[in-house]
Amino acid sequence: MIRVSTDDARLRTALDAMVRRTMAMDLTWDWPCGVAYYGVAQAYEATGEDAYLELLQARVDELIDVGLPGWTVNTCAMGHSLLTLQKVTGEQRYGDILEQKMDYLRHRALRFGDGVLQHTVSANNDFPEQAWADTLFMAAFLMLRVGARDEDRALVDDALNQYFWHIEYLQDPATGLFYHGYDNVRGDHMSGFFWARANAWAAYTMSQVGRTIPQPYLYPQFMDVDSSLRDQLAGVRALPTPDGLWRTVLDDEESYEELSASAGIAAAMLAGGNPLHTRAVAAAQEGVLANVSPDGRLLNTSAGTAVMRDREGYRSISRKWTQGWGQGLGLTFLAGLLTAGEATRAAEAETARTAETVSESDASTTASTGASGAGGSADTAE
Repeated sequence: MIRVSTDDARLRTALDAMVRRTMAMDLTWDWPCGVAYYGVAQAYEATGEDAYLELLQARVDELIDVGLPGWTVNTCAMGHSLLTLQKVTGEQRYGDILEQKMDYLRHRALRFGDGVLQHTVSANNDFPEQAWADTLFMAAFLMLRVGARDEDRALVDDALNQYFWHIEYLQDPATGLFYHGYDNVRGDHMSGFFWARANAWAAYTMSQVGRTIPQPYLYPQFMDVDSSLRDQLAGVRALPTPDGLWRTVLDDEESYEELSASAGIAAAMLAGGNPLHTRAVAAAQEGVLANVSPDGRLLNTSAGTAVMRDREGYRSISRKWTQGWGQGLGLTFLAGLLTAGEATRAAEAETARTAETVSESDASTTASTGASGAGGSADTAE
C-alpha cells in the first residue's frame, strides 16, 4: 500500500470540475469517449456522487439512441462505462451492447500470430498485423473485466493472452519501457520510441489485473504481467521531470511534459502499491493538479498520436486541446488519490488506536505490578 497525504477538498473540487467539463464535451462512441467515461465512472465510485452517474447515463443513453457505430478494437473502449451502468442500474440493455462487443472481439476482430488482436480504428485494415499498447485498455482490460464478472475462464484466458503477447512485442527488456507499437510483418518496432502514453496504457491496465481477477496467482500468465509491470515502473520511476511528470518521449529531455501519460503512469503506481513509488506518486499529485484548469480541463495533453516516423514527430504533436483520454486518465488518477487518501487516514487511525490500547495495557500492567510490589514490602516489615 502507498500511503498518501491528500487534500480531499482540493481533490473533490478538481474531480467535480473535470467530470462536468468532460460531460460537456461532444464526444462520440469511440475510444476518446471510452477513456473519458471510464474516468467519470471512477470518479463516481470514489466520491459516491450520484450526479456523476446521472450525467454519464444520460449521455450514454443519448449516444445509443442516435445509433451505434460498427465495432473496432477502439470503439470497444466504451464497454467500460457500460459495465458500470449495468452494475449500478441493473438495466440489461447496457449488458446487451457489451455482449455485442465481446462477440466482436472473440470472433470477428482482426488477429495475427497467436490470437493477438490487431490495432484497429476503422473498418479498414489500417495497420496490418500491428500491436499497439492502446489495445490493452480498449480491449484486453475490458475483456478481463467482463470475464471476471461472468466467471468466463475462456474470456479471461484470452484477455491474459493479449497482455502476454503485447508484453512480448512491446516491452524492452533492457529498460523495462514499452515501445509505442510493433509491426509483425516487418518484425520491428517501426520508429522505435518509448512513447509515454503507450507506457501509461500498459502500466495502468497491468496494475488492474491482480485487482480484477480472483486468485490471480492461479493464472500462469499473470506472473508475466506482474513481473512486466514491476520492471516497467522501475524504469519509469527513474525518468520523471522536476515537476513529477513524464515527457511524451520518456527518455528524451527535449520532449514536453505530457499530462495524460503522467496521470496514467502515476495511477498505475498508486494501484500497484509499491511503497518505493510513494515519492513519485506524491510528486505526480502536485504536478497533475497544477495542470487542471479551474473549468476542469487537463492541460498539456497531446493530441491523437500514431506511431510517428521520428522523434520530431512526437515532439510536434499539439497539446493545446482538451482530449477525452486526458480527461479520463486524469480523473482515474485523482479518483485513486481520493480513495488512497481515505485508506491512509483509516490505517493511521487504526495504528493510533492499537498504540493507545497497548499503552493503556502497559500502564495497567505497571500499576498492577507496582501495587503488588508495595504490598509485598509491607508484609516483609510485619
